[in-house]
Amino acid sequence: MYQFSRLENGIRIVTEHLPCSRSVSLGVLVDAGPQDDPIGLSGLAHLAEHALFQGTSGRSAFEIARLMDVAGGAMGAFTARDYTCFYANVLDEYLTYATELFGDMLLNSVFPDENIEREKQAVLREVGLSHDTPTEHVHQQLKRLIWPHHALGSAVAGNAHAVERITSNDVRAFVRRHYTPDRIIVAAAGNVEHAALAEQIRDGFWRLDGVRPSRRPARCRFHSGVALHESPVSQAYFAIGLEAPAYCAAERYRLFLLNSVLGGGLSSRLFRKLREERGLVYGISSELHAYRDAGVLVIEGSTAPEHLTSVVALTIMELQQLATFETEIDEEELWTAKMQLRSQQLLSAENAHTRMSRLATQELYFGRHLPEAEILAEIEQITAEDLWQTCRLQLLPAVSQLALSVIGPEAAEWYSQESLEDLLGEFSLCAA
Repeated sequence: MYQFSRLENGIRIVTEHLPCSRSVSLGVLVDAGPQDDPIGLSGLAHLAEHALFQGTSGRSAFEIARLMDVAGGAMGAFTARDYTCFYANVLDEYLTYATELFGDMLLNSVFPDENIEREKQAVLREVGLSHDTPTEHVHQQLKRLIWPHHALGSAVAGNAHAVERITSNDVRAFVRRHYTPDRIIVAAAGNVEHAALAEQIRDGFWRLDGVRPSRRPARCRFHSGVALHESPVSQAYFAIGLEAPAYCAAERYRLFLLNSVLGGGLSSRLFRKLREERGLVYGISSELHAYRDAGVLVIEGSTAPEHLTSVVALTIMELQQLATFETEIDEEELWTAKMQLRSQQLLSAENAHTRMSRLATQELYFGRHLPEAEILAEIEQITAEDLWQTCRLQLLPAVSQLALSVIGPEAAEWYSQESLEDLLGEFSLCAA
């Protein structure tokens, strides 16, 4: 079902035909993102993604929007920390329209000055909205704390000061420099014929040329510490970060299993101890965030301000017990974690958009397709001893260098920057 080809100008095409499907999920992934933002122009990659919908030499912004509506389904784009993706989830009969539209946008966008200025205002509203949403704010504050000198620590949308400085000439230069065919992957899943799609992409993208200079791997040092921001909210929102390896790390499946045991579901250790047994939180979870240059295991939740210190302490204690195997992962817990990952892998594969995303990102990060059977086999063969080795080599050192981000109300009687730093210091000494 999987097919791959490379066009003469360097564009890679990956497809997966899904029998009995009437829809197609199409993605155009561009290996360009926030890591390519020039110094002082944070958010340029994100604005460029927005700007490509603002009109071409043959279509106005309204005509692009109308075509997207006529196609039904969903068409849009997003900027991730490692790349930019334009996508369309449409009926198979609209696939030609979608490929032609994306080719027109990538080749013929004119970036009208007035449209770019208007779109900048929309992005500024987006930046403000993230600060008004505590769960987003605390997460971004954590990444800024742990990666202060790397693009991974910057908000994808940039900051207000930088966005205001961006001009339409900056956008044109960014697209011209970074949207080159050697950095473009076209992926499709659903009722799609590979040869037909390849011909459509060749027709629509043939004028794209050039090669972008190789990107040097960026050094990404993890910084521990505490970031506390007082805000008029009723709850204290927290995010704890532990250093983790990059996306392609050989031990990635072991880390996914450890994450599942720690905070990956309703039967996880953190949810059980802090929600079910003590009632200190409404929800708490952990998630592995992995990128090209680095990764982080993030534990997030919220609690009443008076309980924040206790919740953070109990969470770190649970981390230490897992890292040292003080409370070993027994066969039932390991089996549960494996079944959870297996089910997530198989259930998400029912969705054509997810399958398209996997095709594109696997080609980006690994340069090849990872069959589902290979992934499931890798997960199944992991033993408790393997997890112990990963805890000893990866998790235990990370626990001694934690990062903590908190967004909460002014509550000096319950916590402060100094008291939270002292708390992390005590646990770091114990872990060391």
